[in-house]
Amino acid sequence: MKLKYFSHSSFLITLDNGTRLLIDPFLDGNPTSPVIAADVEADYILLTHGHGDHFGDTLSIAKRCDSLCICENELATYIESKGVKAHNMHIGGAHSFDFGKIKLTQALHSSVTPDKECVGSATGIIIFIQDKIIYHMGDTGLFLDLKLIGELHPIDYLLVPIGDNFTMGIDDAVKACSFVKPKCAIPIHYNTFDVIKVDPDSFNKKLEKININCQVLKFGQEITL
Repeated sequence: MKLKYFSHSSFLITLDNGTRLLIDPFLDGNPTSPVIAADVEADYILLTHGHGDHFGDTLSIAKRCDSLCICENELATYIESKGVKAHNMHIGGAHSFDFGKIKLTQALHSSVTPDKECVGSATGIIIFIQDKIIYHMGDTGLFLDLKLIGELHPIDYLLVPIGDNFTMGIDDAVKACSFVKPKCAIPIHYNTFDVIKVDPDSFNKKLEKININCQVLKFGQEITL
């Protein structure tokens, strides 16, 4: 299984059988993305919320690839109104798909589409896939229930926002990692715009002090999980 980081909060997971899961595809208009939307294929699109820097190129990719979008109920209903397939879920709920299982968590954030439609709650996404558990936190502030999530699910990879201003900054993200206790933390949602410029190596060094492994991925880098 491969995990590719496009930058910001966007990832592509490619399973051993070739199935492709695209997360928060903000590609066109993203100054740090190494690819454009037309270059990306997806069987499934997982969305944390409706903001343009996450919802991004969902509709164009989903229509071209006949992708199934998986996300929170109101956002899924909005997507269906645009002629795209969607699976409606909500916070705390889980559902099994051909590729594995998805569970939504809370995220302390809002969710409005680029055309200003309010679409329910922002979420995090826990992905149970092959023999790994990946938790994409989405856009969120720090919350204490992260301890419960870590107790319930042994997270292998935690994709954690560090850019501050709109999400947790580095210090809060370190605390979040101490709550979840992942095998590996990967920083996201930083350096796309000036207002979220931070040094991911600083995050890495602070995690070293609490014995949590961190992997800072370059934009466009792909790793094997």
